[in-house]
Amino acid sequence: MRVLVIGSGAREHALVLALRRDPSVTAVIAAPGNPGIGQHAELRPVDPCSAADVAALAGEVAADLVVIGPEVPLVLGVADVVRAAGFPVFGPSADAARIEGSKAFAKDVMAVAGVRTAHSEIVDSPAELDAALDRFGPTWVVKDDGLAAGKGVVVTADRRAARDHGAELLEQGHPVLLESFLDGPEVSLFCLVDGETVVPLLPAQDHKRVGDGDTGPNTGGMGAYTPLPWLPEETLNEIVEDVVKPVAAELVARGSSFSGLLYAGLAIGTNGPAVVEFNCRFGDPETQAVLALLDSPFAELLHATATGRLAEVDAPRWKDGSAITVVLAAENYPARPRTGDVITGAEDGALEGETLVLHAGTDRADKALVSAGGRVLNVVGVGADLAQARERAYARLAGIKLPGSHFRTDIGATEVVVPERNSVAG
Repeated sequence: MRVLVIGSGAREHALVLALRRDPSVTAVIAAPGNPGIGQHAELRPVDPCSAADVAALAGEVAADLVVIGPEVPLVLGVADVVRAAGFPVFGPSADAARIEGSKAFAKDVMAVAGVRTAHSEIVDSPAELDAALDRFGPTWVVKDDGLAAGKGVVVTADRRAARDHGAELLEQGHPVLLESFLDGPEVSLFCLVDGETVVPLLPAQDHKRVGDGDTGPNTGGMGAYTPLPWLPEETLNEIVEDVVKPVAAELVARGSSFSGLLYAGLAIGTNGPAVVEFNCRFGDPETQAVLALLDSPFAELLHATATGRLAEVDAPRWKDGSAITVVLAAENYPARPRTGDVITGAEDGALEGETLVLHAGTDRADKALVSAGGRVLNVVGVGADLAQARERAYARLAGIKLPGSHFRTDIGATEVVVPERNSVAG
């Protein structure tokens, strides 16, 4: 199988490594890729958001499977054009990708499907903002209704900060979504979805805020770990049966059948799981940890999903132990990051092992590896348990140097307390 992977970040680096470990894969082509991905795949230039260019490239490389990593090409309909050109595509149609591209659409799908989520209101006029804010609090959740790479959200007890963020979004012409605050720890659950067939992967927990102890602004994600020893098996089954399957069925009923990776972000509160958001692709950085533990042929799973045969393949198998990924970010991230600094100590060409260094935002300049984005590298640690995985990841990270860089020291370290279930919860 020849596989074309679209994208250029650490998520795509993890996808490429997992594909290369599948014996059925004879070649991996990544477009546009990055220097780290280039150690394991042929790199080809392409604009990921140009459907015509991606379809043409799939033909040039004789792809047996096209895997679209980022959300923007999916929301723009790149998968539709490539699929129409005759290639199996892992990634939903533009119609189905609205589950991430429009939070208002996602809310409507969940309402009809009977899925618990936060109460919400859409505000599309500055004149309505203050009155709408008065109906929320004492913790305000203010979101960009469209795609914002994980950074369009403000969660705050400061009404003024909530108002400022909402006003800024409206000034940019973006509708604002106000939500009630959901209590409890968050869980990311990735599911392979082929119409109404749903196959869950390992649950993970992301760390969104930039600083230790969940302080500072939201980012695209500063690290993640899997599995979650504090999450009961019955709660995981509840998420699949009462959240993901009803949403998948509702999308089919609307003629927007989903094919690809449906990512449910949830809060586990006193009344059970409630959806924070849905995404239409593999999450970043959770994917990097989850795929490090995968023990099944990855291309087989993706190809079966893309060709409507997911129900025919064996459920994914997983290695024992834990995995963690820690993000090394550039100076000033998540604001305007400093780029162009030389990185040392990041050399790693392994397909798997106790640690991996995945490239998120890197480039080459005069043969040196340099930073080229906000999230620059991901260090993955794998161990017999979470403590060992953390020890290995942070030991590897200590050997990497990037001027002005920063990372969280507490990924996977916080003791998680799950709220006691409300006895009257449905």
